[in-house]
Amino acid sequence: MKILVTGAAGFIGYHLVKRLVENLNNQIIGLDNINDYYDLRVKYGRLDDYGIKIQNIKHDILVGSNKYTNYKFIKLDLTDQKNLYKLFKEHKIDIVVNLAAQAGVRYSITNPDAYLQSNIIGFYNILEACRQNKVKHLIFASSSSVYGWNEKMPFSTSDNVDHPISLYAASKKSNELLAHSYSALYKIPSTGLRFFTVYGPWGRPDMALFLFTKNILENKPIDVFNYGNMMRDFTYIDDIVEGITRIIEKPAKPNSNWSGENPDPGSSKAPYKIYNIGNNSPVKLMDFIEAIEKAIEKKAIKNLMPLQPGDVPASHADVTNLIKDIGYNPDTSIQEGINRFIAWYLEFYEK
Repeated sequence: MKILVTGAAGFIGYHLVKRLVENLNNQIIGLDNINDYYDLRVKYGRLDDYGIKIQNIKHDILVGSNKYTNYKFIKLDLTDQKNLYKLFKEHKIDIVVNLAAQAGVRYSITNPDAYLQSNIIGFYNILEACRQNKVKHLIFASSSSVYGWNEKMPFSTSDNVDHPISLYAASKKSNELLAHSYSALYKIPSTGLRFFTVYGPWGRPDMALFLFTKNILENKPIDVFNYGNMMRDFTYIDDIVEGITRIIEKPAKPNSNWSGENPDPGSSKAPYKIYNIGNNSPVKLMDFIEAIEKAIEKKAIKNLMPLQPGDVPASHADVTNLIKDIGYNPDTSIQEGINRFIAWYLEFYEK
């Protein structure tokens, strides 16, 4: 199969590509616009790690990996409709894993245009390319942020998610709606994945684990929002990748029991499905910080602050459907996952 992974220089995309290229029967194409939302050293480091040399990267030109014979990379923005369509047509893509997006809840409050362009216009272009080229399965990244003001725990894909509280969350909800409409109209098997606070080596520098680690090592205070009264369903990156790879092999199918009188938001009579991918074991923010302190062997200086606009105080994934359909339950412990991240961080920055 020929698999396109968008957002391939991103955190999840990097780890997914590393996993997918292990199967030499598949041809993998990675796509990323390599924007400067965060430290480009991390993005270029990821590309270099799977054999893509920075000096060879040009816009709209496929670059081969010097480590993996079945991997090629292209620098391309999803809003570049002409060249995106050309890529699909010339390379006869079978499966798309769309991980490209403008990330970050707080950034969406100050830079909304970036989210409209990448997460909505860009995603529409992906859908159209899938339609025109009869793609066999579209897997796309959604987010736990779509649950917004929901308070019933754990969050279930059968819950209504009509009350997002950030533009980022709204853009992800729009992806789910757009994908469903294309699935209904054109029978494109579409699977949306609501990720819950992903962390691990090569993680995003704007995420809490990265920021906390950096500041603790540099003897700087860490900002602890909602005065530490937060809970997150932190999910280790390897668990996310395992879930995605299993789902790739199981294209969404129509739910024969779906009823318009009592509609299930997580499935459809079209070939469409939504899954939560979370650890199903929420952790208190203060316990998360304590695990970092233990790994670093150093105490944090905590700057307690109120809840930030767009943030939710708690998240907890119901992964019942994930277990039932693909036989997988993320289970990496927080301490184990943080230890692996700290080891990577210290090596990467040579602390």
